[in-house]
Amino acid sequence: MNDEIRTKAQKILGHQFRDRGLLDLALRHASISDSRLDSNERLEFLGDAILGMIVCERIFVKYPHYLEGEMTKIKSLAVSRKICAQIAIETGLDQLIVVGKGMKTQVSLPSSLAAAVLESVIAALYIDGEMDAVRAFLVPLLDPKLEEAVESGHQHNFKSVLQQHAQKALGVSPTYRIVAEKGPDHAKEFQIAVELDGTRYDPCWGQSKKAAEQAAAMCALQAMGLVELEDGCEQG
Repeated sequence: MNDEIRTKAQKILGHQFRDRGLLDLALRHASISDSRLDSNERLEFLGDAILGMIVCERIFVKYPHYLEGEMTKIKSLAVSRKICAQIAIETGLDQLIVVGKGMKTQVSLPSSLAAAVLESVIAALYIDGEMDAVRAFLVPLLDPKLEEAVESGHQHNFKSVLQQHAQKALGVSPTYRIVAEKGPDHAKEFQIAVELDGTRYDPCWGQSKKAAEQAAAMCALQAMGLVELEDGCEQG
């Protein structure tokens, strides 16, 4: 790795590494390594756990009146795999990943690589500079994501989340279709699917139309990578 990449990475991270080899490893994709042990994959594992802990810590501190369920939903919505990739792209970390020749020929690298490099540099920061260095880098980036999730009501209304995303990103509104019904009239259950921009997402059951629509909206958000129900940046 050349000094220019190291300099850019350290500027983004706000940290001068004592162990420059650790930074090199965090930016090294398995496609350029003879062994996957000589890539950033192990650092990704550690960084994912550290990211999850800091996210939980920030939610706990910023929202002292929220219960466990509300905090869990905020975490899931604010730190999806998609959001991790966005942070890497916004900071420019995605441009510093060192990959093999075969991947360099691609028009654009998969967003999963951007999310992964965020995790690996978090681990490198932790090992080289401990948690203070990680917090100094991450907190200014994470807090706006958490605030956006809370202010838009993400933790309460998946239909609202999907509506806002559809209108902003696609210029259309989602449509909810009843796929099936079961049960007597006084206790009828509904299976509803979301249709958005020509795509029908997996249908979901609910004990009312409203409940089924909320469940269907969440399934659609998960399918689009906007909601993750796993820790850190793990995909469900």
